[in-house]
Amino acid sequence: MAPNRQRLHTPLCALLGIDYPILNAPIGTAAGPELAAAVSNAGGLGMIAVSFLDGADAVRQAIRRVRALTDKPFGVNLLLEWPQEERLAACLAEGVALVSLFWGDPAPHVEAIHRAGALLMQSVGGVEEARHAQRAGADVVLAQGWEAGGHVRGEIATMALVPSVVDAVPGLPVVAAGGIADGRGVAAALMLGASGVALGTRFVASSESTVPDMYRDLLVAAGSGDTVFGGTFDIGWPDSNMRTLRNSTMRRWIEAGRPPIGARPGEGDTVARRADGSAIPRYHVTQPAPGLTGELEALALYCGQGVGLIAGVEPAGQIVQGLVREAGALLASARGHLD
Repeated sequence: MAPNRQRLHTPLCALLGIDYPILNAPIGTAAGPELAAAVSNAGGLGMIAVSFLDGADAVRQAIRRVRALTDKPFGVNLLLEWPQEERLAACLAEGVALVSLFWGDPAPHVEAIHRAGALLMQSVGGVEEARHAQRAGADVVLAQGWEAGGHVRGEIATMALVPSVVDAVPGLPVVAAGGIADGRGVAAALMLGASGVALGTRFVASSESTVPDMYRDLLVAAGSGDTVFGGTFDIGWPDSNMRTLRNSTMRRWIEAGRPPIGARPGEGDTVARRADGSAIPRYHVTQPAPGLTGELEALALYCGQGVGLIAGVEPAGQIVQGLVREAGALLASARGHLD
């Protein structure tokens, strides 16, 4: 394992104090403390999504849960579509190593993050966003390609986006995301100039993700052509695009000719309920999670195009180690062919 570690030890690893440049993407409620801790314990950087946790106390509890499971660095993610000052303050008070921001301007938050001794990673979907993040003071830029699952910022594919962003922000480590699900994708991203990779869908299909088994099973059974990009699941997050698995809700909408908001089939239906009994309507942004009941398959099944490369559910630590072994071997082989 030592030779592979050497090949994959990038500037991002040195910056974050991790062994391997592998992150789990903050895939909504699926990215909880158990997943983050497993990724960090395996030498990568675990990430938890805290944007939808119920206030500062819930954020503190999630961070402390990660700390109870690992003594390694990990990060938190916040979506700037909504005010996040209270949650951000809680994260910084808890001393997190990395704050990841998405879907908004990082500039108002940079000073507070750095003053607390944390690093800032800004997710971008294009070159101008990346340049703005660097000017604002971001320490790391995550370039999210169009192939990614979940909410997607831009419309440029990973293969074209990553080297463009690398060139646009000299001196900053760039993390590649979107369609990466195995060691070949990791190796390719590093060859494009990335200093790390973030995988979402692959880690949803892990033992530690906070999703029902049904969701994992659907990912394992899916092919790369089974995802749909668009704004279909927009209730609760209007005017946003996302990539999801083609499920019963998506099929009904497509078969109806992809009608606009207000004319979609079953738009007023309640398809699931939360633990408190509140209704989740069809086309809502919510993804399947523990405590929900009803037609969970009809909810937003966030999923990237790399899903066709997932052959089974594994513990997150095994996923990290497999990525490292495969990517390291491929990079060594490429160097041998070029010598």
